[in-house]
Amino acid sequence: MDFGVFIPIANNGWLISENAPQYMPTFDLNKRVVQEAEAQGFAFALSMVKLRGFGGKTEFWDHALESFTLMAGLAACTERIKLYASTAVLTLPPAVVARMATTIDQIAPGRFGINIVSGWASGEYTQMGLWPGDEYFGHRYDYATEYVRVMRDLWETGRCDLDGRFFHMEDCVLSPRPSAKIDIVCAGQSERGMRFCAEYGDYNFILSPGINDPEVYREPTEKLAAAAAESGRDVGSLPLFMAIMADTDEEAQAKWASYHAGADLGALGYMADEGSKDANAAEGGTAKTINLPDGAVNFNMATLVGSYETVARQIDQVATMKGVEGMMFTFDDFEVGTRDFGEKVMPLLG
Repeated sequence: MDFGVFIPIANNGWLISENAPQYMPTFDLNKRVVQEAEAQGFAFALSMVKLRGFGGKTEFWDHALESFTLMAGLAACTERIKLYASTAVLTLPPAVVARMATTIDQIAPGRFGINIVSGWASGEYTQMGLWPGDEYFGHRYDYATEYVRVMRDLWETGRCDLDGRFFHMEDCVLSPRPSAKIDIVCAGQSERGMRFCAEYGDYNFILSPGINDPEVYREPTEKLAAAAAESGRDVGSLPLFMAIMADTDEEAQAKWASYHAGADLGALGYMADEGSKDANAAEGGTAKTINLPDGAVNFNMATLVGSYETVARQIDQVATMKGVEGMMFTFDDFEVGTRDFGEKVMPLLG
């Protein structure tokens, strides 16, 4: 079972709370987290792309680094861990991203992959004049499909002549080509998003709400497994968790209660407004799930709150689910959490 860390490329990680640890994103912080993850036996690290924050008292995600340049730097100071950068497909041409990936592959041969972000928060793109209009909500996965096809053609053959609906390539070339396969990961939660990943991705990060309820991942992982079987491809599920850990369940629950009590309502309000703009968003899709009222303070991601033994027991439960090939984690305190997960949780796993 592979474990990964969703590194803090933007300020304050994934807790929208005044009571959570407050910090700025820096290269040094992310280097320490990823080097600790590598030392503890984590298999991969992923950095998101975020182009506009949510504001509020905590200025949540108003401060963020750029994904590819960050991962190129981290590639040079790690040896084994796999690194995934994220591309917001409306911002960078696929042929350019293909070349960027090939360059990072030279720094870390066989250790680089790309996370495809189709884009659900229009405000990130409107500010730059890149939002194509709300009709994009309806065809964003069609756009992402052609995007990936361009990159795959270039990586595999060094040439692309795709004449599609969105991309028109004319004898587009790439050399040198990567030394190994560049994995594509996605985070599609809706039926259409999962189908896209089943057809063109290698792994899908699954996001589902729930506190100390690993079973919330059984249905979506089974859905992805069914979609992968239909496509005839091997596509693995990577459930996403926030882990809030302590020596005892009571201590961990106290931290979780404090984070909720300090929720940044201004930032949460902005996020809710962004999520509501896609009138056709499917149930289970990102724009819907992150705004559920019971736990938006942590984006409604599945959260494990408890002692190291409690967290290990729940991870073992998820590991038995069909199609699960790994899990990705965020922590309230990334440096401490990554170390404690390696030293105090991993040895307890079945």
